[in-house]
Amino acid sequence: MKTTNILTLIIFVLMSAQVLAQETATKWAFEFNADASIATNKPGGTTLNPGAGFEMMFHYRFLQHTGVYAGWGWNRFSSDHSFAGRNIDFEETGYLFGLQFKHPLFMNKLSYFVRAGGLYNHIELENKDGDIIEDTGHGLGFQVAAGVDIPLSNGWNLTPGVKFNNLERNLNSNGTKTNLDLNYLSARIGFVKNF
Repeated sequence: MKTTNILTLIIFVLMSAQVLAQETATKWAFEFNADASIATNKPGGTTLNPGAGFEMMFHYRFLQHTGVYAGWGWNRFSSDHSFAGRNIDFEETGYLFGLQFKHPLFMNKLSYFVRAGGLYNHIELENKDGDIIEDTGHGLGFQVAAGVDIPLSNGWNLTPGVKFNNLERNLNSNGTKTNLDLNYLSARIGFVKNF
């Protein structure tokens, strides 16, 4: 009888500790990530040089492994020759939002994550002086990403991974309509602060 009571008490304590740990786990986080990008197509027939960018976003976890994110991002590609002239930069900027699933790997502190979401972005064409010469206006696109979440200390995590962005916008300039289908693959590294 005593053994049964002791085992019941131990199980109850362990289950209570698990529930408390889940309740006190952080639900909010802020992430800053930077990336190096390669275009996977030629928007408007233009070959783009490798690019770079960054994103800032807030995360909210509403289930144990599932959450939402929203933020803002910027990515820039240069071109030597384009339909708009020589030495034109293609800059994609705007908003991002979506769902994230994050799960531990092999009972370890490391986790993997996958993201799928939308973009509300536009593409600006800039000359070598940094002046905007054309703008597509904002429109919807999509983003998918995956990576590894590595805990550091004091609520900080390192998140290396990859992402793919797709944004199709039309540019109307001087009565000419040009399709700018900007697709690119990025290797990214991020820092997350949980709070």
